[in-house]
Amino acid sequence: MAKEKRRPGVALESTIYAFGLPYPKNVELGWKLARTIAAAGAEAKTFAVVDGELRAGLTDGELDRIARGAEGGVVKLAASDLGPAMALGLTGATTVSATMALARGAGLRVFATGGIGGVHRDAAETFDESQDLTALARYPVAVVSAGAKAVLDLPKTVERLETLGVPIVGYQTAELPAFYTRTSGIKLALTVNDVPTLARVVHAHWRIHPHVGLLVANPIPVEHALPQALIDDAIARAIADAKDAGVRGKALTPFLLKRLADITEGKSVDANIALAENNARLAGELAVALHALFGDDDGPHLVRSP
Repeated sequence: MAKEKRRPGVALESTIYAFGLPYPKNVELGWKLARTIAAAGAEAKTFAVVDGELRAGLTDGELDRIARGAEGGVVKLAASDLGPAMALGLTGATTVSATMALARGAGLRVFATGGIGGVHRDAAETFDESQDLTALARYPVAVVSAGAKAVLDLPKTVERLETLGVPIVGYQTAELPAFYTRTSGIKLALTVNDVPTLARVVHAHWRIHPHVGLLVANPIPVEHALPQALIDDAIARAIADAKDAGVRGKALTPFLLKRLADITEGKSVDANIALAENNARLAGELAVALHALFGDDDGPHLVRSP
């Protein structure tokens, strides 16, 4: 009997379900992203920790459990939290950094997310920077996102990635997208306009730097982008509310996303869903193109799929 040809995989985080979107829209998005990636010829693998066990792919019941978030006892896990969460039998949603670590362990080269974490706007005082940045410098995974989350200090985030040696490749854009909007005023040195070229760039990067990730900046579709003035005002209000409430650390980004949803009357949620689907589509296409270049030689499989 001929061996069944394995489809290339695309990693998905689970924090977007647990702490980024309201229930049940988060569950619906999980199904939608899986279908989008499958349509591109790849297979979606959503990562999480369930009762201390690593998951590379969730059942419908597990996705629903993760989507209940904090009220269901789900914690937010960065890469450094994975070992303790396993030892303590916790159930947690993986951030970008944790998902990159697990994706590489599972032999996946491509990861689709909404937006990466980065340098927070008050980092000069708080030193608050996301582990997502160091994860990009540590794990050879191509992360497809709509830039960094708009609530961050985008210029400082780009500078930090440059210091860490992580390239940013704009897909059909010469400017870093700002999550809810297509532009940020930050010019990119690298731009590609088609998936085959993108795959060659990623492949060549790993020939030189086999242990360093790469950020693919994919703007939100034009029809779903929010007006700049609307999102700027909403972010300013959300950040002020966070300061008044004393919210910091891991709780900050989920708090800001929820406040943005309230302030924009759900427009930010709709934009988040649209850009996540757009990133999943590109990630699926990139995974297929990279598989054609690498074949099945995609590294160690430390995290097995069920």
